[in-house]
Amino acid sequence: MTKEKTKSVGNTDELEESLKDLILFNDEVNTFDFVIDTLVDVCGHDHMQAEQCAMVAHYNGKCPVKSGTFHELKPVHDEMSNRKLTVSIN
Repeated sequence: MTKEKTKSVGNTDELEESLKDLILFNDEVNTFDFVIDTLVDVCGHDHMQAEQCAMVAHYNGKCPVKSGTFHELKPVHDEMSNRKLTVSIN
């Protein structure tokens, strides 16, 4: 597990916040084009990266599509969930 060190304002103690992955799971509902467009729109992927992630999720059942802290990933997770994609933060 990767760790990121941050300092809180007004406090010299360092806090360690784990970096997490946003995982996209394969489904039998959404089209490749929809998944690719969502990855470009929500995750900021370029088209090639989004296409590769969609293929990995399709063939492996899941694919990490973005890394960051929980607080960074939560809005992305929520938007992808709103678009009916299956995702989790691990």
